[in-house]
Amino acid sequence: MNLKPLTTLIGPVAVTFAMLPALISADEVEPAKSGAATVIAFGACAHENRPQPIWEAVVAAGPDLFIFAGDNIYADTNDMDVMKAKYAKLAGQPGYRKLLKTCPVLATWDDHDFGVNDGGKNYPQKKESAKICLDFFGVPKNDPRRTREGIYGSQIMGEKGRRVQIILLDTRYFRDDLDKYKPGEVRPKNIVGWYRPTKDKSRTLLGEDQWSWLEEELKKPAEVRVIVSSIQVISWEKGMECWGNMPHERDRLFKLIETTEAKGAFFISGDVHFTELSMAKDEGPYPLYDLTSSGLNQSPGRTWYTSVNSYRLPGKVFPGRNFGVIQVDWAGKDTTITLQGRKESGEVVHEEIIPLSRLRMAGQSGQ
Repeated sequence: MNLKPLTTLIGPVAVTFAMLPALISADEVEPAKSGAATVIAFGACAHENRPQPIWEAVVAAGPDLFIFAGDNIYADTNDMDVMKAKYAKLAGQPGYRKLLKTCPVLATWDDHDFGVNDGGKNYPQKKESAKICLDFFGVPKNDPRRTREGIYGSQIMGEKGRRVQIILLDTRYFRDDLDKYKPGEVRPKNIVGWYRPTKDKSRTLLGEDQWSWLEEELKKPAEVRVIVSSIQVISWEKGMECWGNMPHERDRLFKLIETTEAKGAFFISGDVHFTELSMAKDEGPYPLYDLTSSGLNQSPGRTWYTSVNSYRLPGKVFPGRNFGVIQVDWAGKDTTITLQGRKESGEVVHEEIIPLSRLRMAGQSGQ
């Protein structure tokens, strides 16, 4: 993976947060690795006030890139000074500092680092919060993410035949309100949340500008596409925040992969405080996978992981602190993608090996 363009995404952190001296300096950050994409680690839900020992296992996995999938801090505030201070606590985590010496970091957000629990487009400080987020993660001043609403963005790395596209969706900035079950209303059995699918097709998750951008991104040539969503894409039956709360938007996403002929696509997600692997076999142009990893230092504390998910692959769930790993093996006739959930110690708790040829439409070549 040619990661040189990503080196600029890390260094500016200490400069941008000058009010927080010596947290992370440029000489603490090692240059990005070069070569083919082999290992991408990711995770979500890292409370800045709690120890984060999991970074030792993340670093030991040898990632070429780390992706934050949201709830990277728990800000939950309208006060931007409070938000900056909470990012400072993440920056001060020894394990995170060690990660920055190891590989570049890309990030999107979820509700708590956006600024409000289960929040959407009506959060009053969303513009200010977006700037702080982009500043913290060192997004360059000339990056397209600086010139538009929201924090969605993308990166393609590697040469032809080994290109990996990272698509970072923003599921917060433009999102309309969700429907909830009413008090006393009978809910389906074995759900743990409070949201229900809406029938109002005028509501949006991404907003039209982001949808237009996503269509153009999916048309770009790449062999592997990692689509990062802070909330689960495939699983929708839990009653929690997910794409299934707006079924028309979920359908639109799957249809867009088909109409753009975007091969090699799969999803990663966070939010739910456990790891699981879900697969929709017949709803897209080819089997669509969603590797959820959530709880870098947040455990469920509830029985969320026991809730219904008819898309979950057998045995592919673990409720403890965890991170996700994507391994791409370019050798051999058919490239393979290994999707793993790993516990805090680094032990693999579930794994699925997917031939890249499975992530193509009928008659679609590998080039």
